[in-house]
Amino acid sequence: MKLTEKQKRFADYYIESGNATDAYLKAGYSVKSADVAKVNASRLLTNANVKTYIDERIAEKDNKRIAKQDEVLEFLTNVLRGEVQEQFPLGLGMGEQKLVKKELDGKDRIKAAELLGKRYAMWTDKQQVDGNIGVTIVDDIDD
Repeated sequence: MKLTEKQKRFADYYIESGNATDAYLKAGYSVKSADVAKVNASRLLTNANVKTYIDERIAEKDNKRIAKQDEVLEFLTNVLRGEVQEQFPLGLGMGEQKLVKKELDGKDRIKAAELLGKRYAMWTDKQQVDGNIGVTIVDDIDD
């Protein structure tokens, strides 16, 4: 994918603001009016290389921002095993405090175990019902 420097700047500004016209102007393109900038920005958004670059950058940002399933399961497992600590303020008197790390409470570890158990359907009651049931059709509608 080959982009000019201005196209790359346009795409980066567009990702930040979501406004194509402003991104077009900030990227350094010179135009005579805002209408021309709007049309050219719209045209640039349809450029295959620019569109691909924007889509890849947005996907990359989403990957960093949104936790994946494995990451959530790993965190819950660490909480369950007591490997996660939290900070809380400890009063020293005279209005002074310092942050101290402590293990999570039992209720937090139990909740993590419960969530993991639900994920793996450990507490689902499975009931299998077999049988033959007769079906009777009654036609009681008058003609």
